[in-house]
Amino acid sequence: MAYWLMKSEPEEVSIDDLAAQKSLPWFGVRNYQARNFMRDAMQVGDRAFFYHSSCAEPGIAGICEVCAPAHPDGTQFDPASPYFDAKATQENQRWQCVDVQFVQKTRLLGLAELRMQPALAGMQILQRGNRLSITSVSDAEWKFITEQLL
Repeated sequence: MAYWLMKSEPEEVSIDDLAAQKSLPWFGVRNYQARNFMRDAMQVGDRAFFYHSSCAEPGIAGICEVCAPAHPDGTQFDPASPYFDAKATQENQRWQCVDVQFVQKTRLLGLAELRMQPALAGMQILQRGNRLSITSVSDAEWKFITEQLL
């Protein structure tokens, strides 16, 4: 099992939305490295921190689990979607997504609190200039956060 951190703006999809829907596709990722994580590395059963971003209080808001392997992100073909990609075709699908299911809502573990933890100094979300919407989380980081902070 691998561990991840997946960012979502809560106005788009929040941990509460995931809890209500039980599962959903992680659509709209338009960064090749993050897409490649979903396409090439994520497996059913992997766990992820659900991270609220671009909001008043960014931070880990819950835990989700990959419940379906990578498949085409349908929003790339929908002209009405903000994630429409005119260069994507059925023959040349550019964007993938995985489905995630709700595991649990947690207390909001904010960025400032994460930064205060020496055990998390190497965590990708805390590195200067990191803007990826999906990052890997080491076994040690996952264990520290789930056992010590949540």
